[in-house]
Parts: sequence; structure tokens; C-alpha cells
Amino acid sequence: MELTAADAMEFIRDNDVKFIRLAFCDIFGTLKNCAVMADELPRAFADGFGFDASSVPGFASIDQSDMLLFPDPSTLALLPWRPQQGRVARFYCDIRYPDGRPFEGDGRRLLKKTVEMTREKGYTCRVGAECEFYLFETDERGNPTCRPQDEAGFMDVAPLDRGENVRREICLALEELGIAPVSSHHELGPGQNEVDFKYAEALETADNLITFKMAVKTIASLNGLHASFLPKPLPCQGGSGLHVNLSLLREGHNLFRSGREPAEHSSEAESFIAGILNRVKEMTAFLNPLTNSYRRFGAFEAPLYIAWSHQNRSELVRIPAASGENLRMELRSPDPTCNPYLAFSLLIAAGMEGIERNQPLSPASNFDLNAADESRLQELDSLPSSLIEALEAAKKSTFLPQVLPADTLAKYLRLKREEWQQYQQSQDKDTFESARYFGRF
Repeated sequence: MELTAADAMEFIRDNDVKFIRLAFCDIFGTLKNCAVMADELPRAFADGFGFDASSVPGFASIDQSDMLLFPDPSTLALLPWRPQQGRVARFYCDIRYPDGRPFEGDGRRLLKKTVEMTREKGYTCRVGAECEFYLFETDERGNPTCRPQDEAGFMDVAPLDRGENVRREICLALEELGIAPVSSHHELGPGQNEVDFKYAEALETADNLITFKMAVKTIASLNGLHASFLPKPLPCQGGSGLHVNLSLLREGHNLFRSGREPAEHSSEAESFIAGILNRVKEMTAFLNPLTNSYRRFGAFEAPLYIAWSHQNRSELVRIPAASGENLRMELRSPDPTCNPYLAFSLLIAAGMEGIERNQPLSPASNFDLNAADESRLQELDSLPSSLIEALEAAKKSTFLPQVLPADTLAKYLRLKREEWQQYQQSQDKDTFESARYFGRF
């Protein structure tokens, strides 16, 4: 909703709101927040609310640790699972230094800049996110187990599908949070689910995705379950992806809609896709940030090769069967553990680079890559096979420094390299991933 600070404060007073969550994400997309009393909101709007940025990975050193959170009034939402008396509201915040300068590591700020850059060139990018997750049982102490909630499969129904009621509660909560759910169903794996919400402009979708993950985890917990967004929580089952749908508009016209045959697109749309394909290896450390992310590639419809096609779910990029303004491209490699602000910034910037350079789109790979002969696959480049391979591609990139602030890029790559080294030094890789990732993601 489009609100001013005055509008937001009036809403807080009129709706018996007592607590304010000032929320933001670290450079890895992990949600953080601080709760303040509602009476503190005018001060937060005017002067910001201070926090220790040295305690947030990748933010600041201990000798320059003070930063300020400034709530964005347009992101006001009531948390529906909190009490209805003495209610709790949440704002996403802009992050600034004490002298008022924007913090360059603020992902929301970076995505705002990318959106504005795109708009100045005459384009608007709409983004949709299809996010998969698993529901696991918890033990008697409420700790997550590796037991899926059910043994259902793709689009099964109750009673085999035991996630039906949880998905219903998630959809109702999303509506109360101002997010429009579109569909929900059981996915391929046991206990695996998907809830999709309506596409929007890039910043709104990134905010909605962070809110969605919080809502899913909260509602799962209230039902005695653990929701996991880990890319590959079960070795022999389907992984959880974050399929990113992108459409490009100029003067309100969807450039994926050429007005010709359904399988044809405008040259600008084709160059946009080409730009993303050209830079995807360099971006993969940001789209797939965990060691566990690379266990997902190449199986259960998760892509491995850098190719595109229409409708074909074995490809990295596919053009789904759709019509009119719903025409779009779908990138199938990202997973739900990425920072959506950084991921969307990189994807949009890569697509715009493709347009600026008039990059041609390679011919479509209209065959099943999972069943293709080895000789055909040798003609295709592939995604990185491990986190360290993705980090090396990012280190060599000339593109990433054009989009990401130098300090943020350096900190991200350093911390991820340390994570890889810890993984390599562990005697049991499965135990390392379970201990480091399972409860957090």
C-alpha cells in the first residue's frame, strides 16, 4: 500500500498496534528485526533506530558499528498470527549510516537503484516467484526431524496430502499481509509443497518473498511442523527451487508478447534472455548460495545445462505456455535460500546488458536434456557444479562489480569461501549441512 509516515502512524493508532517490528535482511537475505513500542515509531521515521551492525554478518566492523533503521511506510503490515489486542505491525527498513548516508550493503536500496536504472531506460520488469518447501515433523521438544509430514506426491489430495490445511492457513495469512496468493498444491517430494503468489514489480516481489518465507515458517511452527526451504533436504527426493518469472514492459507493453506467433518474441525480449544466459554462471553464487544448493542440479527437473526452450522443464530458461500479458521467461536454477534483493538486481541488470549490447539469443534446445545423448550435451555449457566453482566464476566476473558495491561483493565472497572451507574440512559433509543449514533454512 502507498502510505506516508503520517498515514502509517494514524493506522497504528487506529488499530490498537502496540509493537512495531523494524525488519531488514543481511547480505545473505536472512531476515532480522528489532521490536520497538509503537510510541517509538515517530522517532524511528524522523531519526532512525540504531542497531549494532557489527553483529550482522557482512555489514560493518566493530569500530564503525552504528547504523540506523528507517522504516519504509509503504511496507506496513499487521502480523496475523500475533494477538488481536495489542497488535504487532512490521515495516521493512532502509539502512543508513549515522551521518545519513545510505548503507551500500542494503539489498533493498540496491534493488531500488536497479529498478530505477531500468525505468530510466524506458523499461519495467515484473517478477514472479514460485517457491517450494518441505514440511517436516518435529520431536517432543519442538526440534525439527528429517521425517516428512506425509508421503504424498505431485498434486495429490487429502488424506494422502497432509499439508492441505497448512497451505490453506498460509494463503489466508498472505491475504491478511497484503499478498495475493494464486495457487497452492503438493509437490513431487514427500512433505513437499508449493504456494505461489501474484507477480509484481521487482522490489515488491522481493519484499513479498521474504514475508512469504516468514509466514510459512511461522504457520508451520504453529502446527507443530518445521518448514524447510533447503534446496535438497532429502538426498533421493526432489529439491526445492525458486523459479523466477520475468516479464519486460516498455510503455506498458509486454515485450514477450510480439503480436506474432505464440513461439515468437520481440528482439528485445530475446536479448534480455540472452543477457541472463550469458551471465548466469557468474551470478550462480548469489542464486544458489549454499553447498547444499548444488546437490539439486541435474535431477527432478532442476536444470544443469545453460539452455532455453518453450515449455521444456529440463531447461535453465523456459517460456511457459501462456498468453497475452502473462507471457514471460522462467529461470529455473535459483533456490529459496538466495537473497532476493541481490538476485533480482543481478538478473535485471544482466537482462538489460543483453538489450544494450543487442545480444542474439541462441537457438532453442527443444529436447529433454535429462534423457539426451551425451554427444548433444557436450555442445552445451553447464552451471557450476559446486559452491567453490560458483565462487571462482564470481571472482573472475567483470559483470558483478558493475552491479554490486565493491565492499558488499568482497564480503559476500569472503564469507562464502570460508563456508566452503569449513565444509571441505568436515569429515561428514551430510552432518555439516544438517547442522549448519537444516534448522536455519
